[in-house]
Amino acid sequence: MDDTRRLLQFVFKTHNELTIALSGTGSAGMEACLVNLLEPGDEAVVCVNGVFGTRMADIVERCGAKPIKVEAAWGRVIEPAFVADALHQCKRPKLVAIVHAETSTGVLQPLEEIGALTRAAGALFVVDTVTSLGGHPVRVDDWGIDACYSGTQKCLSCPPGLSPLTFSPRAVDVIRARRTTVQSWYLDLTMIE
Repeated sequence: MDDTRRLLQFVFKTHNELTIALSGTGSAGMEACLVNLLEPGDEAVVCVNGVFGTRMADIVERCGAKPIKVEAAWGRVIEPAFVADALHQCKRPKLVAIVHAETSTGVLQPLEEIGALTRAAGALFVVDTVTSLGGHPVRVDDWGIDACYSGTQKCLSCPPGLSPLTFSPRAVDVIRARRTTVQSWYLDLTMIE
C-alpha cells in the first residue's frame, strides 16, 4: 500500500500524505471528494462544460450544499473571470470543483489561474483528472489543488475499478473539522484514513 501511495504521489506530483487508491471507478472518486468536504448549507462553485461537471453539481446538491454553477458551452473552457464572479456571489465558498479534461468533449481546462482565484477566496480546489492523469501533466502541489481524483482505466492504462485520490493538508483539516457525519459510510475518509 505504501509503494502504491508513493507511485500515486509521483504521478499526481504531490507530497500529500492522504494519497490512496480507492476501490471504485472515477465516479466513486468524485463522490468521495465531495461528500467528505461538503456539509449541508455549504456553497460550492461548480464548473460545468460537459457531462462530468453536471454530475459534480448533482452530487453537491445531494450533500445538501448549494451549487453555484459556472457554465460554458460544451467544447469550451471555463473562463477564470466567470469563476471569479461566482466566487464573489458566495458568502463563504467552501470549494471550487472543475474537470481538468472533460471526457464528453475532450476540452482541457487550464487550471493554474482558477486555482489561484480559489485559494485567494479561501476555498478548496477540487479537480477531476479521470481523463488527464497520466496523459497530461497534473501538478497537484504546484497548482494548489486540494482534492483530486482519477480513474485507472484511462491514461494510466490499468484495469478499471480503482480511483486514485489525493487530499492536501488543508482538505484533511476540513474533513477532520466536520460538524456532521459524512453521508456515505463506504466513502467516509475519516474511517478510511
